[in-house]
Amino acid sequence: MDMRCVEISAFGGPEVLRETRRPRPAAGPGEILVRVSAAGVNRPDVVQRQGFYAPPPGASDIPGLEIAGEVVALGSGVERWRVGDRVCGLVSGGGYAEYVNVPARQALPVPRGVSIEEAAALPETVFTVWSNVFERGRLSAGEVLLVHGGSSGIGTIAIQLGRALGARVIATAGSAEKCTACEQLGAERCVDYRSEDYVAVVKEFTSGRGADLILDMVGGDYVQRNIQCAAEDGRIVQIAFLQGSNVSVNLMPVMLKRLTFTGSTLRARPEAFKAALASAVEQNVWPLIESGRVKAVMAARLALADAADAHRLMESSAHIGKIVLIP
Repeated sequence: MDMRCVEISAFGGPEVLRETRRPRPAAGPGEILVRVSAAGVNRPDVVQRQGFYAPPPGASDIPGLEIAGEVVALGSGVERWRVGDRVCGLVSGGGYAEYVNVPARQALPVPRGVSIEEAAALPETVFTVWSNVFERGRLSAGEVLLVHGGSSGIGTIAIQLGRALGARVIATAGSAEKCTACEQLGAERCVDYRSEDYVAVVKEFTSGRGADLILDMVGGDYVQRNIQCAAEDGRIVQIAFLQGSNVSVNLMPVMLKRLTFTGSTLRARPEAFKAALASAVEQNVWPLIESGRVKAVMAARLALADAADAHRLMESSAHIGKIVLIP
């Protein structure tokens, strides 16, 4: 039995994404086979398509890191799930397809009151934000969180979670429309980086103290500027480098202000780590989503066959929130 999917036919632009048919996977030990109702589109999918982000060993070469749908088969050893359950989950690849295997411990129930399409927009962003902002970055109530790329999928979740858990949030974004969206989500101030200096704004907002935690996906010259506007004992968490990772930096302020500069990726982490992260997300974040305090901000819903258009939209940065594909 086969299925429709989208593969990367060669490395390059969005046009290399090609709809094709492949054998339907079978659930292995500890896995659930999910009929995909929606798949999230994320920046790492674009980087993989360009040839710079290979799947980890054993993972599908089909792009797509998060899905939502219905369980249709159980692998050996799976106890929590039953056929027919509605789940969303994190995968290491294979999301752009009608069916995908999900490690059972990386799946979560679709939150009450959330559509299946919204659920597909949650795992990659929520897992990333919880891991980096709250576990690695140790954000506490009352601290100031600076979120770069505030209108992105990651940014919209980081703003809402930071605010819901008691932080004061500043964001950056690239237009007045995007800044308005960030402030509606809970940012007390959003900086239009095209017309304002976020370092100066953060200093003014904090009466010269700086941000306690900075979540950055930009890199490039932001690295030095983040160091400039971090508070004493502040933390900077790097999760991507849209403007490049090879930078010249004066590290003296890191020492003088006792800063922590750290970062992480999620895709290649072991299943046990992702399972523990899923448990923490279900305990700490799912209640906020089910209460309506945190939501998936949806930018676009496109057919699976239109994956190339989804990537074009992602690369244009014209969207606010998440893009999902609908098989």
